[in-house]
Amino acid sequence: MEINTQELLKAGVHLGHITRKWNPNMKSFIFMKKSGIHIINLSKTILKLKEACKGLNDIIKNGKKVLLVGTKDQAKEKVFFYAKSINMPCVTERWLGGLLTNFSTIRKSIKKMNNIEKMKKNGTFDTLSKKERLFMNRIYAKLYKNLGSISTMNHIPNGIFLVDPNREKIALTEAKKLKIPIFAMVDTNTDPRDINFPIPSNDDSSKSINIILKYIIEFIKENKKN
Repeated sequence: MEINTQELLKAGVHLGHITRKWNPNMKSFIFMKKSGIHIINLSKTILKLKEACKGLNDIIKNGKKVLLVGTKDQAKEKVFFYAKSINMPCVTERWLGGLLTNFSTIRKSIKKMNNIEKMKKNGTFDTLSKKERLFMNRIYAKLYKNLGSISTMNHIPNGIFLVDPNREKIALTEAKKLKIPIFAMVDTNTDPRDINFPIPSNDDSSKSINIILKYIIEFIKENKKN
C-alpha cells in the first residue's frame, strides 16, 4: 500500500488547529506555523499511519475485533461505512458510558435486541397483541439506535480506533482502564501520550477522516488476500 502525499495534502490532512489551541505534546508532529494555524508534518503522519495499519492488521488477522468510534458529524458516515466494509463494530451515535468497563450489562441489552429480531424473523412477534408489538418496537428502536452497530461484538474488543480522542474522552478513559490498545487520529490540540498508535492528522475534516480510514481499510483488505 503506497501512501500518496499529494492525496493527503488535497484532503487537508496537514491542517491543524489555530496555534493558541495547540497541545505542546504534539510539538514533534508539527512542521510549521502558517497564517495562525499549525501545519502537521505529513512525513510523520505517513510513518505513524503505517505503524497503525500494521498494529490494526495484527489484531484483525487473528480473528479479533477492533471497535471504530467517531460520533462527530464529519466522522459518523465514514466510520460506519468503513467499519461495515471489514465487518467490524463501530459507534457513531453517542458513546454509552460503561460500554467497555461494564460490557456484561451492555451485552444483555444487545441480547435483548437480537431476541426481538429473532421474534420478528420466526413469526413469534406477530402472535403478540397490538399493544405488545408497539411496546416491543419502541424498545427495539431505542436499542438499535445505540447498539445496532455493535450487535456482533460478543467480547470486549482487542483494539479501539478513535476519530478525535478529545471528543471521545469517555471511550478513551475506558480503553485505557482496560489496557485496550488505542489507535487514533490526533489533531494539534490533542495529547498523543494517551494513545498507543497516534496518527497526526486533521480530525475535523470529513475528507481527511475519509482518506486516513481509506488507507487503513485498504491495507487490511490487501493483507487478507495475501
